[in-house]
Amino acid sequence: MSFHFKIVPEAVGFADAASKAEVIAQMASLFARVYGLDKAELETRLSAREALGSTGFGRGVAIPHARMAGLKLPVASFLKLARPIDFESADKAPVNLVFGLISPEQAGPQHLHALAAISRLMREERFHEALISAGGEEELFGLLANVIDRDAA
Repeated sequence: MSFHFKIVPEAVGFADAASKAEVIAQMASLFARVYGLDKAELETRLSAREALGSTGFGRGVAIPHARMAGLKLPVASFLKLARPIDFESADKAPVNLVFGLISPEQAGPQHLHALAAISRLMREERFHEALISAGGEEELFGLLANVIDRDAA
């Protein structure tokens, strides 16, 4: 599995949200704070993508994503939700793991490859269970960094 995106410790954490819209807003705030992107534009783009169809792909996981000008490479974030919420996923399962991805505006294939890599990773049973069991931000980032750094090398 090959990962072509950046994720930093500050982009990984826990969140408490009551709705999909709140998750999108918190994800936009996280991307804005950590990567210096425009929060309002991010929220608009993530919401527009979500309006096309849910990014909840099943097993309690969602991958909200968008493309945006001003980036040189895709950046990622990860939120573990305090309580599962309805994300209108195909399997109807509520979501508690949210992996966000923002790619450069013109990064069509690169964006799709990053989404596919995240999707494959989140389908790995042991990894999925480790994320669900993780109790702190450092542990969450360690799990993600270990897989992403190992595979990117």
